[in-house]
Amino acid sequence: MKVAVIGAGSWGTALALVLAEAGHEVMLWARTGAVAEAINADHRNPRYLSDYRLPDAIRATSDYAEACEGTEAVVIVTPSAALRSVARDLAALIAPDTPIVICSKGVEEQTGLLPIDTFAAELGNGDRLAVLSGPTHAEEVICRKPSAAVVASVSEATALFFRDLFATRFFRTYTSDDPVGVELCAAFKNVIAIAVGISYGMGFGDNTAALLITRGLAEMSRMVVAAGGEALTCMGLGGAGDMVVTCMSQHSRNRRFGEQYVARGLTLDDFTAQTHMVVEGAIACKTLRTLEERYGVELPLTDTVRSVVWEAVSPREAAAALIDRPLKSEFY
Repeated sequence: MKVAVIGAGSWGTALALVLAEAGHEVMLWARTGAVAEAINADHRNPRYLSDYRLPDAIRATSDYAEACEGTEAVVIVTPSAALRSVARDLAALIAPDTPIVICSKGVEEQTGLLPIDTFAAELGNGDRLAVLSGPTHAEEVICRKPSAAVVASVSEATALFFRDLFATRFFRTYTSDDPVGVELCAAFKNVIAIAVGISYGMGFGDNTAALLITRGLAEMSRMVVAAGGEALTCMGLGGAGDMVVTCMSQHSRNRRFGEQYVARGLTLDDFTAQTHMVVEGAIACKTLRTLEERYGVELPLTDTVRSVVWEAVSPREAAAALIDRPLKSEFY
């Protein structure tokens, strides 16, 4: 099967490898022609995961039309902030019934729409849309270390299609009928990972990290249920699984941003300039505010991360405000 992977960052590159290992022909879309040419010439991505040779079944292009020509499935792996423009660019190039799976994580700030809703608004036919998420750092997937993800769609047929499309011996895929829950979990876990990183950078320990992860799960669950998702999703691969790995892994850019940048007084611009990577949690702590206000859900950790990253509140001042919050029932 021919599959178009839109986005040649670290995650897009790793997923292209998974698909090639599953026996598919992969066309990987890169933003620049130089990256595409390097992948085709050297079978390596010159900017991300460059130590790893990519299978011959992967070819690259910087042209949307070439990437989508003859494709039987489309995998979206672009930064969340670019999703609407990507959807508009692809609308005329993808057949109305071509299955699309979205692997980007976040919330559109102006509308509060999740990625799958943004694509449905621009391309229609929501039944052919799915989302993929889980505890799957690209740095380990590219090494073929055993990993698992969840594929969620309102259509069982679409979920099963992508479950089978990605499945290999080292990449297990499970299905869900709760794309709302899976996508909200994906946005939240990056925010909490920044908080955990800041806490370690401030010299706090594992007890504090466990506190933040657990209360982050409670915060995540409140929003998922309020938005119409299922509470149980928060206990699965897309929820607790992804939360733990993103908060604790050495590969987590969100934790690294909190620990090595925010806690040391550096900025998001510093991180972007030095790593050429997007910190999705820094965007999500802003965009989740739209849903926080819409549903009237209390998100103290998200609010705290936003105040530190975007409103110049010092990490120690923010931590003190959290510690001084009134005591409540664990679940409310």
